[in-house]
Amino acid sequence: MDGNGRWAKKRFLPRIAGHKQGVEAVRRVARAARTLGIEVLTLYAFSSENWRRPEDEVRDLMGLLRHFLASELDELVSEGVRLRVIGDWRGLSPDLVAMIDAAVARTATNPGPTLVIALNYGAQAEILAAARRLAEQARDGTLDPAAIDEARFEAELETKDLPPLDLLIRTSGEQRLSNFLLWQAAYAELLFVDTLWPDFDEKALADALGRFGQRERRFGGL
Repeated sequence: MDGNGRWAKKRFLPRIAGHKQGVEAVRRVARAARTLGIEVLTLYAFSSENWRRPEDEVRDLMGLLRHFLASELDELVSEGVRLRVIGDWRGLSPDLVAMIDAAVARTATNPGPTLVIALNYGAQAEILAAARRLAEQARDGTLDPAAIDEARFEAELETKDLPPLDLLIRTSGEQRLSNFLLWQAAYAELLFVDTLWPDFDEKALADALGRFGQRERRFGGL
């Protein structure tokens, strides 16, 4: 979800205004995803690199996350949505960790689609952590290194119980993955759109799915 700052700048507004509109876009797109039958929607809300931003902006982003959890949880429950969080989110402030724990627990048995929020997430850190755990198991003699294949490695990732990634969309015209789901994106379709995230809506998501449907996925075959 990229382009909040540029959206605000174009309107001579502070960056926080763009982030607020970005939260509204999250609401729209999460609802649209359910309408369009998307099984899992993963949103890159805060990367491990975002800590480099000014302190007041980070504080504002965390405040918006608190507001989103407080205001949207009842709807997620009523719509049967299961909330998941990936990343080193336990490194956030204790009150926010408690809110996330409560929200995840309250939606854990919901039967509907899954909304995954990536918080304090970095794909390289995720891959390194998985490799480290496998190395420790091999060192301790509980895992034969020869048994480590793609499936065994994926079992150590935070997305281990989610379906394969089909489509990765990046907004605002940027054409890079920025440390997001690097392993999972190996055979995903990539779509880079010029729309700034605060302007992304149900039509934009439907258009993205339409473009995805026109692609031929061969997974390395003919």
